[in-house]
Amino acid sequence: MEKINIAIFVSGNGSNCENLIKYFTPSEHYRCALVVCNKPEAYALTRAERLGVPTAVTPKPQLNDETVMMPLLRQYDIQFIVLAGFLPLVPNFLIDAYPRRIINIHPALLPKYGGKGMWGHHVHEAVKAAGETETGMTVHWVTPVCDSGEMIAQYKVALSPDDTADDIAEKEHQLEMTYFPKVVEQVLNETFF
Repeated sequence: MEKINIAIFVSGNGSNCENLIKYFTPSEHYRCALVVCNKPEAYALTRAERLGVPTAVTPKPQLNDETVMMPLLRQYDIQFIVLAGFLPLVPNFLIDAYPRRIINIHPALLPKYGGKGMWGHHVHEAVKAAGETETGMTVHWVTPVCDSGEMIAQYKVALSPDDTADDIAEKEHQLEMTYFPKVVEQVLNETFF
């Protein structure tokens, strides 16, 4: 049986990207076939290349150009897209081409702390400023409206009043490292088998 090809879309450091590639490398069913990044300087590209996964740099004009993106995804026979720290909005033509085949991870318990400008450290600082007693990660379907797609899974972690934004980020990141690949695999299994 041919493996299902996954594209991982990233913008930054790429720890989730690397974690996903390593998780799926031994898989009989799935392959991380392409890493797409909107920033040429992102460390995620180095991580992917080290692990032998092809990469493509698609700054915003290319990302939003159907005549660039669709041939690229067809070239690698991409059947599913995982956003792992990808900051730009996904263009509608991609959402239309991959209905219920694009998921995203968000570093908060949506619907709180989602939407435009709510990414990375901005989220953790907002969680700290609000005095939240817990935070977590949310995996959700991608729709044309930022961070508004149906939730697939959420995992929570308790916070202490003494936690800094960096502490909150580290606690939330540990959830991502533990659970994100498993959630992706579960969604893939439900989608393809």
